[in-house]
Amino acid sequence: MTPSSYIRINPADSVVVALRPMKAGESIEVDGLKAVLSEDVPAGHKILLVDTPAGKDILKYGYPIGHAAIDLKAGQWVNENNLKTNLSGTLSYEYRPVNEELSIPQENLTFKGYVRRNGEVGIRNEVWIVPTVGCVNGVAERIIELMKQELPEEGTEGSVLSRKALHAWHHNYGCSQLSDDHENTRKILRDIVLHPNTGGVLVLSLGCENNQPEDFMAMLGDYDQERVRLLVTQRVEGDEVQEGLRQLRELCRKAAQDKREDVPVAKLRVGLKCGGSDGFSGITANPLVGEFSDWLVAQGGTSILTEVPEMFGAETILMNRCRTEELFGQTVTLINDFKEYFLSHGEPVGENPSPGNKAGGISTLEDKALGCTQKCGRAPVDGVLAYGDRLQKNGLNLLSAPGNDLVAATALASAGCQIVLFTTGRGTPFGTFVPTMKISTNSNLFKNKPNWIDFNAGQLVEGKPMKDLLREFIDYILKVANGEPVQNERNGYREISIFKNGVTL
Repeated sequence: MTPSSYIRINPADSVVVALRPMKAGESIEVDGLKAVLSEDVPAGHKILLVDTPAGKDILKYGYPIGHAAIDLKAGQWVNENNLKTNLSGTLSYEYRPVNEELSIPQENLTFKGYVRRNGEVGIRNEVWIVPTVGCVNGVAERIIELMKQELPEEGTEGSVLSRKALHAWHHNYGCSQLSDDHENTRKILRDIVLHPNTGGVLVLSLGCENNQPEDFMAMLGDYDQERVRLLVTQRVEGDEVQEGLRQLRELCRKAAQDKREDVPVAKLRVGLKCGGSDGFSGITANPLVGEFSDWLVAQGGTSILTEVPEMFGAETILMNRCRTEELFGQTVTLINDFKEYFLSHGEPVGENPSPGNKAGGISTLEDKALGCTQKCGRAPVDGVLAYGDRLQKNGLNLLSAPGNDLVAATALASAGCQIVLFTTGRGTPFGTFVPTMKISTNSNLFKNKPNWIDFNAGQLVEGKPMKDLLREFIDYILKVANGEPVQNERNGYREISIFKNGVTL
């Protein structure tokens, strides 16, 4: 991409996006259309190319991002004050399949992963405590603290784990929940226990909770009983911490013998997430991640797109990329069920962009969605997953989860992703229970927050060709798959968050 002061993303667009702060009186000219800025416009924000009367749609990415709330003149700054969403309630959709042929060569690349008994592959080899109920969070943390005292700061593969490999995944649930909330908690905890990034799990129970320990263990199916242990604290005669420590030692000794081995890149599963988006998200980081997603799918690998509310306004693009009419129907249900969730709580479906989004140049949910969905590239949709489901199909999948960063990232990891690719224009330090790689949309963020950001996609508006940056990105992701930590791991910022909808008893 050639450096410039502004960009028209699609030839049909009625706006351009400022790539730097622009001043009143500056001129823009695109494809024969000329305008003079009537006011200062921040970087990442939209400038109108043509006069637009109130009620008429404004186009970006080639699609409507809402309509003019008042009469607007060419050269005006288009923002949340003069642009209104077109979104309302649930809709009926017609399947109009679009099958784009992508010419992406097979590269036969590999990474070094941990092959588990069931054939799944991890990119980390950690030992976790998974509480079945929040009541034992403190016990879990105490066991982890004591175990860390017995381990070195740095471990040696094939002999001993390091302290950094130990984690207790705290949550508030497992009891006092009903119906879907109860099952969602159980499914997410099940998925964490079965995740290939762990070489050993101690399931820690109280004993009297709704999430009964024996029922939960049965939910795991044919699990590796050498790697997954259950401790019910109410049934321990004496000190449950010491008993937990004894069992954790055994799990650590077992996991410490695991070794990395070469596996095809087709075994890689990545989650696609954005947060703190800005006007550059749909120009740099999201398209870069989309190119990577297409590349990975072409190699036989898997990517998952979630944040269903941030698909509103771009959902037909995804629906028509569904490989079958059955998948199309599942995607319609995915979208309309989430809209019904909003409406059932008396909330409008279009009130999504956060204050940070708006400050960064995103004015409506359609504006956000059309940029957000670029993270999944152009490959066909091969699977649709309910919240808490585990992956069944390679290729591009859609997953039901909200846009909230912690909840959505946890859901992606729970589905089986070994890593989450997280694009951001404003920055965030958090991470979920798998490596959560931050990709900045702009170079300023990369420079200002090197302790948060792992990769800079802002180079795309500074002259770096997409094909060159994509190759760097592929190489970097494979280094992370081989064991190189990302910033949230270095910082120790790791947590889980489970979706809740209903009452608490």
